[in-house]
Amino acid sequence: MEKLKQAVKEIAYYRHQAKFSKLHLSLIPFLSLASSLYGALLYIRQSLYRSGFFSKNRLPVPVISVGNLTWGGNGKTPMAEFIAKRLADYGISPLILTRGYAGGDEAKMLKRHLLGGPVKVGVGANRVATANLFFEKYGYVDYRGSKFFERTYLDPKMGSHVGSQKIGAAVLDDGMQHWSLCRDLEIVMINGLMPWGNCKLLPLGPLREPLIAIKRANIAVVHHADLVLEQKLKDIKLVVQEIKESLPIFYTRMTPSYFFELRNISKKMHLGAVLNAVVLCVSAIGSPYAFVRAMEKIGPLFVDRFDFSDHYSFQLKDIHMMRGRLRQLEDKFGYKPIVIVTEKDYDRDPEILKHLYPFKVLVLCSEMQIIPCNGCNEDSFKSLLKELLEV
Repeated sequence: MEKLKQAVKEIAYYRHQAKFSKLHLSLIPFLSLASSLYGALLYIRQSLYRSGFFSKNRLPVPVISVGNLTWGGNGKTPMAEFIAKRLADYGISPLILTRGYAGGDEAKMLKRHLLGGPVKVGVGANRVATANLFFEKYGYVDYRGSKFFERTYLDPKMGSHVGSQKIGAAVLDDGMQHWSLCRDLEIVMINGLMPWGNCKLLPLGPLREPLIAIKRANIAVVHHADLVLEQKLKDIKLVVQEIKESLPIFYTRMTPSYFFELRNISKKMHLGAVLNAVVLCVSAIGSPYAFVRAMEKIGPLFVDRFDFSDHYSFQLKDIHMMRGRLRQLEDKFGYKPIVIVTEKDYDRDPEILKHLYPFKVLVLCSEMQIIPCNGCNEDSFKSLLKELLEV
């Protein structure tokens, strides 16, 4: 199954069919048919929402949607967390709504990061029902039309004094195609490393919707921009502005912060722990290249990798395969290599990774940062959030 998923991904992101194997070529007719059916169903669904046949729900607090047009690796969850923390800084208690897809690895990571703070995390496919449960438990307050946001924006220190348990905003993680819920702000995330692929709809291509859907967005964010050549960033900007010229575009990166060890998650380890070490990067995420590149920049002696499809749950057979590769690296370099995984991989199933003992397993922790570019920086991003959420 992993081989099949990899083949589908390669078809979606590589345009040179002359280099495709027989497996790739045999899949294309079936993927083309499925893509046409998906497009037809997508059109019907959008039409039913536009006509009012399907109703939309509105929450009693502002809703910020963070979504994307392609599968995986776009930084939706880190951006949802980034926004929620900024709102909390100004005394607004936000609720992140996530569907808990594929075992809920991202939801588990959010809860671990935000434990004990004012940000709440609601998990469930029905976002409205999930939100209502939290409103019943904690209450809500709508700051729109008040001076609250203006006052706390000018003085972030006030946040700790005026904040309450009442929910003041909802952040919709992976919300761009969740049309049943009205939103006040739409943010579209774009993977700078692999923006549009072959520009075809799923499953022939990576697009969940045609690119014209960018028109619905209030903000575009190009993720992993630090790993992309300047010309490619310009090309992405050109595509976006051809669709919606006035759309503000920001650029983000994931910056490594520290490690923690699998068997002692409370102890933070400096990034220098892997300097001159041999490491094996193991990941089941949407953009493994960004993870591996980040590790290479830290400065280990040698970096090897195992990539699995996004949200894949490691099995014992995979552990045996990893152990075999680790022994090969140990024989080659003369000392034990270190396994590095992402937080998402850790939160998916921390127990199975313990089977890699006696090899050390470290978890890389990173945070999203906005890269200053052409006047677009974190301060201007927060100003835009404030402006767009005020009524």
